[in-house]
Amino acid sequence: MKPLDYKSDSENLAIRAAWMSFVGGLTQSQIARRLNVSPAKAHRLIIQAREDGLVKVTVAGRPSQCLETEQRFCDLFELESCTVSPDLSGIDQSDSASIKSVAHAAGSILNGLFADAKMAKIGVGMGRTLTAAVSEMVSVERSGLSIFSITGSLTTNLAANPYDIVLQLMSKTGGEGYLLPVPYLASSINEKNLFLSQPGVRGLLEKSQNADAFLVGVGSLEQKGHLVVNGLLSQTESDELQSAGVVCDLMGHFINVDGDIVKAEIAQQAIGVQLDAIKGKRVFALAGGRSKALAMLAALRTGIISDLIIDEVLARALNDLIDEREVEGGLIDAAE
Repeated sequence: MKPLDYKSDSENLAIRAAWMSFVGGLTQSQIARRLNVSPAKAHRLIIQAREDGLVKVTVAGRPSQCLETEQRFCDLFELESCTVSPDLSGIDQSDSASIKSVAHAAGSILNGLFADAKMAKIGVGMGRTLTAAVSEMVSVERSGLSIFSITGSLTTNLAANPYDIVLQLMSKTGGEGYLLPVPYLASSINEKNLFLSQPGVRGLLEKSQNADAFLVGVGSLEQKGHLVVNGLLSQTESDELQSAGVVCDLMGHFINVDGDIVKAEIAQQAIGVQLDAIKGKRVFALAGGRSKALAMLAALRTGIISDLIIDEVLARALNDLIDEREVEGGLIDAAE
């Protein structure tokens, strides 16, 4: 039996206030009377519950424009599902608004995935959006679940990857987590081969590629992107990859706009599950923001992604890119 999670008096009061407000529909005055506190105190308790992550607000439905775009992307890229969350950029013009929108939409989808008893093994990538989406999940007890990193879990200087979500998912599910104890990008192909010669590393990769489903982020290589900022790539390495035609990082594979893996030497130094090994499996890709449009187009054209969760800002930018390339005659033939 799971140990009881005892709360402080203040936390208990905040939880009661939240239930009365968000589930019971009581006004702040009614809550104040029920809890024998002032209306101002009732208001503060509700705010405390929100700030402490005790309240997860879910909005049912999405605007028709989002639904139409979802259908277009499903048809064009042969997706099993597509979810486009509404544009929140009027609140915040930065990518953080897009990440917040995608994370909210993805939270309930991931809850359904992790609650499915048939999903015994799940491989996970990394990224800001994926990390935020996991934060939106509610806890679900899955003690028999195995969670695998599908890329190297260390930065170039062997520090922990700040966006590796295995530990976060272990906490949410009670499952067993397996980190891949190698850099995201080896310093050379020889070093990569040395890591891969280790039985433990090979065993983890084999288990990872046999997962029932995969959760991945889609990375772009824009200047000072999070791959560089968080030490997974040096700026020199990022520049070299871009010079070789790379526009997307998908599970540690560096992809050009046609959806092909780039063959440059540095692009072959990443350590992780191979794309060919998971083709045809459920692969959920999450991303948000206009800056990810070209990277997302490249990722979709690999044919690996089965389920897409993006925000309306990225969807519009991706639609513009698709229309532009459709006029040029390049996209539709490649996608088919």
